[in-house]
Amino acid sequence: MSTPTTRSTKPSAITVDSVYKDFKLPKEKSSSLKSTLVNMARRQKGYTLQHALRGVSFDIKEGEFFGILGRNGSGKSTLLKILAHIYQPTKGSVTTKGKMVPFIELGVGFNPDLTGRENVFLNGALLGFSRKEIEAKYDEIVAFAELEEFMDQKLKNYSSGMQVRLAFSVATQSQADILLVDEVLAVGDAEFQRKCYNYFKSLKKHNKTVVFVSHSMDAVREFCDRAVLIVDGKVAFEGTANKTANEYLKLFNDTPDQDNSQAEDQSRWGNQDVYVKTVKAKMSPKNVTVSIELDAKKDVGGPVVLGLRLNDMAGKVLAGTNTKQFEQKVLVKPGAPKTLNFTLPNVFGEASLAVGTTVRLDEDTTIFDNWDDIAIINNPNEKMPYPVIFKQADGSRLSVK
Repeated sequence: MSTPTTRSTKPSAITVDSVYKDFKLPKEKSSSLKSTLVNMARRQKGYTLQHALRGVSFDIKEGEFFGILGRNGSGKSTLLKILAHIYQPTKGSVTTKGKMVPFIELGVGFNPDLTGRENVFLNGALLGFSRKEIEAKYDEIVAFAELEEFMDQKLKNYSSGMQVRLAFSVATQSQADILLVDEVLAVGDAEFQRKCYNYFKSLKKHNKTVVFVSHSMDAVREFCDRAVLIVDGKVAFEGTANKTANEYLKLFNDTPDQDNSQAEDQSRWGNQDVYVKTVKAKMSPKNVTVSIELDAKKDVGGPVVLGLRLNDMAGKVLAGTNTKQFEQKVLVKPGAPKTLNFTLPNVFGEASLAVGTTVRLDEDTTIFDNWDDIAIINNPNEKMPYPVIFKQADGSRLSVK
């Protein structure tokens, strides 16, 4: 499905033509030489085929910001790696025009036993810079990464966020015509993210071609001219960034009320002695309402605390509350589920929010059930204020049944 868009008369920077990508996933390993020979004699394949991409085609013009959208496992990251020539397509072709720099898997090639300073020169060399060029850019790289005090420490002592910031800062110095970007706007704190946003705004002014993969529909709408939506390895929609973002959100929210009772247990951990059974969440222009049903496998000997958090699509917590803040003691017994209804004022500046929950024992820090991204809800407000970050909103309510 696609929508007509005003196409640029500029020449193409990237052309993707009927690209297929298959991966061979090995079956269980043979336990003996005999079983291996038997399988060979029976001509049984030792692998199954995973069809990651199925006939993907689109065209990106020079100077265009182009988004690739899709749920986890849809094939968008595989597609980006094919554009970066990390993977080769099984069938089809990709044609690019100009120097390309991928902002994906940042920090590949870093040596943890070298200092930050030494890794700047190492990573710069991998990007094609001479030592003299890196020396000229060194102060700017370090200032952008905000790591002045850490450059003489070994990289293995850096946090993962510090390493990505350093790699990102080196990559920004490349004089590329095409940039491939995978979720890097979620790197670092708010100030560093502001630098990232300003950097991408400057790319637009300099007529660079950018291919942008993100779960943040606000970032897609702000930066991208057009986008494609990948579903099960195929192009499900191609059009303007705004329309494609709307189609992406429909994948999560075909109805105003999202029920996650049949959701897959992704991003979930805990022993689930007390667990989240169902979640229903929706947004109105005035409120966010989340209904959570708890059940128990065993008597845990005391009350539990249910925590609710609302994140943006990059994973940043925008709001959080829990039953203890409402002075509610919640006892959950096996076979006697309880439903808790949270109501928060809709003061959010995001197009969509991800719901997360945590259930823990009241008297200590034992966590029974932690579930991230349990539901995605869309904001009906057209004119949204800037995001408000808070931990307990004025006017919030909780009822227990």
